[in-house]
Amino acid sequence: MSAPISNIRPEPDQVLVDIVDYVLNYTIDSTLALETARNCLIDTLGCGLEALTYPACTKLMGPIVPGTIVPNGAKVPGTQFQLDPVQAAFNIGAMIRWLDFNDTWLAAEWGHPSDNLGGILATADWLSRNAVAAGKKPLTMKDVLVGMIKAHEIQGCIALENSFNKVGLDHVLLVKLASTAVVGQLIGLTRDELINAVSLAFVDGHSLRTYRHAPNTGSRKSWAAGDATSRAVRLALIAKTGEMGYPSVLSAKTWGFYDVLFKGNAFQFQRPYGSYVMENVLFKISFPAEFHSQTAVEAAMTLHELLRAKGKKIEDIRKITIRTHEAAIRIIDKKGPLNNPADRDHCIQYMIAVPLIHGRLTAADYEDSIAQDARIDALRDKMECVEDAQFTKDYHDPEKRSIANALTVEFSDGSTFDEVVVEYPIGHKRRRTDGIPLLVEKFRTNLARRFPAKQQQAILDVSLDQARLEAMPVNEYVDLYVI
Repeated sequence: MSAPISNIRPEPDQVLVDIVDYVLNYTIDSTLALETARNCLIDTLGCGLEALTYPACTKLMGPIVPGTIVPNGAKVPGTQFQLDPVQAAFNIGAMIRWLDFNDTWLAAEWGHPSDNLGGILATADWLSRNAVAAGKKPLTMKDVLVGMIKAHEIQGCIALENSFNKVGLDHVLLVKLASTAVVGQLIGLTRDELINAVSLAFVDGHSLRTYRHAPNTGSRKSWAAGDATSRAVRLALIAKTGEMGYPSVLSAKTWGFYDVLFKGNAFQFQRPYGSYVMENVLFKISFPAEFHSQTAVEAAMTLHELLRAKGKKIEDIRKITIRTHEAAIRIIDKKGPLNNPADRDHCIQYMIAVPLIHGRLTAADYEDSIAQDARIDALRDKMECVEDAQFTKDYHDPEKRSIANALTVEFSDGSTFDEVVVEYPIGHKRRRTDGIPLLVEKFRTNLARRFPAKQQQAILDVSLDQARLEAMPVNEYVDLYVI
């Protein structure tokens, strides 16, 4: 006979406890983290404003039921929508991720920690408007920045040593987890309630990576994070009602997350939670491209100028060798037809071909009107990806965290260009001095897409002033973005 299964409810898994105690008790006192969070905030919102110029994105905006009005609801920047916090989180999360242009974290797992802003900003705005209506003090934008830092840290620290993609799960699982923890704190959950909420995030259904890979690559990857961060708000609100949690959701034999979805392996951790992730996050500044290709695109831009200077033509190229790291080969080394923009912005060959030909790579370059240029696929057919073991090692090295790519162009006449190597993209921590002025210009450009000059300046005046932004009530800051 088999031994009976114990029905004694265990203590919560340590992973849950560590997340909750960090969110509730850790004090963010890193000036670098707060300053980086402010830059992350404006960059993330700017990405959302650019996305609102694309009908494929805006068709998903607004309430679930058209015409629904939510008194004191959260406002969606760049729009006239005022929604319940769950749907507002979806709206904000979808628009900021739509063009694959917000920040990135690369490790054993990849992802975009600023995706959590959807749930954080929507919840903070909703809470602030209701507080003001009740004659109470609203939250300030420092609360939002601190929430961002903590969400970045939870998502990023788990990602350092644990690969969800290798078991077929999408990284937005970590968005749901981090957003649940931070939003739960914002809405005032007790420690036990917050442990319940985080357990609910783990026991929840999780997205497959199907929509990120051939032959099924599609636009869900642009709204999956919005879905995850909005689900987090819903789960936190459910926990606030007193709904029970599941303490051994990870470790329970047979039925827990580890056994069901993680091949029986427990999570591994490289470092305790602090502010490391925000301080080291990668910004996409120059190109709306999957991050493992950012340095390849920079190299291609250099080669475009070299082609012009040397009087060479695209048609003269016989072969292009892409020396890269393992993660790039696994995710974006793609042959064959590319069916839509979501397919193209995850193909390293496409993201090299366009700047080689045109000397640019913008969000519009993934659209059909550009992709039909026969020269792009002709160049793609001449490219070969080769893994460099040192590039892969440096990619995982916590002291380097490089994302290196190197391009060698060979011509039909037998001549070659010297290999162009770029180890660190412009958005890397090692290039902050060069990168931040460009990030601010990117924000200015995105504000100009949506607002008249006076409104742009009002947003800039606050957004570029650390002390003034931190002190500003959340609802007043969000109101600056209403059209």
